[in-house]
Amino acid sequence: MIADIKVPSPGESISEVQIARWLKKDGDYVWKDEEICEIDSDKATLTVTSEQAGQVKLLAKDGDTVKVGSVIAKVDTDAKAPATKPAETNGKPKEQKATVASTPAAKPQTESQPQSTSYAKGTPSPAAKKMMDENKVPANALNGTGKEGRITKTDVMNALANGFKPGSTPTEGTRDVDRQKLSALRKKLAQRLVAVKNQTAMLTTFNEVDMSAIMALRDKYGKKFEEKYGVRLGFMSIFTKAVTEALMEFPAVNAMIDGEEIVYHKYADVGIAVSAPKGLVVPILRNAEMMSIAQVESTIKDLAVKARENRLSLDEMSGGTFTITNGGVFGSLMSTPIINPPQSAILGMHNIVERPMAIKGKVEIRPMMYIALSYDHRIIDGRESVSFLVKVKQLVEDPVRLLFGKDLSEVLLGL
Repeated sequence: MIADIKVPSPGESISEVQIARWLKKDGDYVWKDEEICEIDSDKATLTVTSEQAGQVKLLAKDGDTVKVGSVIAKVDTDAKAPATKPAETNGKPKEQKATVASTPAAKPQTESQPQSTSYAKGTPSPAAKKMMDENKVPANALNGTGKEGRITKTDVMNALANGFKPGSTPTEGTRDVDRQKLSALRKKLAQRLVAVKNQTAMLTTFNEVDMSAIMALRDKYGKKFEEKYGVRLGFMSIFTKAVTEALMEFPAVNAMIDGEEIVYHKYADVGIAVSAPKGLVVPILRNAEMMSIAQVESTIKDLAVKARENRLSLDEMSGGTFTITNGGVFGSLMSTPIINPPQSAILGMHNIVERPMAIKGKVEIRPMMYIALSYDHRIIDGRESVSFLVKVKQLVEDPVRLLFGKDLSEVLLGL
């Protein structure tokens, strides 16, 4: 019997998808519920599984755009199964890792596996980039040995130790180009970002945060926190809780326009922008105002892992009333984040830099972070936007007040 494999619907209003890559080759034997390909929609990357076991015949190629519900492969269920079944992990056949063949073209290969492409390939880590900038080492002069081809600090040190001259360039230049088709996710992201600039009255207000108190808190309790909850105490959870407190005080920042109405949310579904291999995605923390610091950290960690492995579901990325993005992890000192529609505001975090600050008439070196709030001026006034950002600043600079709602002295005095 011949069974059809059709493109599942990734979600409402999506009529077509793109074949990201096939996980099986034409003629391979597939098992029931085994993943056979990945598809890109304008919202997420999903996998397609075979509902029957048998020999598969592929009807589409990598990069093809196909309609939802169309047949992309057929399975011959009468085909003889192989003697052994592939090893399984968590109930699913273990996916083979993509490798790059190094044998001559004339030599036949036993397997033909898709070549893995990654945003990390050729990208230096923050420590490696700093050393490369100091020694004027171009990225194209190094071969990354880190995860997915990332350039590590060790790669730079080895290049310098092997006689690379600072400021030198590769002996052979190139004028090659590499053309790659835009993924459905990237095209949709581009359309949404342009629409935001054209359809909203977006403004940005800035402030700076003294990170001394929060860094001292993490240094003091970070180890115990990780031992108890199994996750590290990071800055994102503190900022998330500060944001949820500020959103309750300034509801317009947590609102959105729907036609001729303004929808005010009495809950905070906070989106955390994550850089994934195929583009920026924003998983949502549902009712973040009800979460503890540990719950926020644990949820962010789980969602970030899913994002980088392209395993986020549409439900985990749908909705959201406010977004936080952290460009500081890439070294950004200051930027203007773009609103994630239909939301009305987004908070941008940035790199922590030690700077001389005037503290009670004296100059002290403090770890400072610039923060930015981009907002839709159609429903958020300047007073509300500035006050919101000041509230976030105050809560982050005074984490005790954030955790207990009041300063401990006020608690003791019954104020």
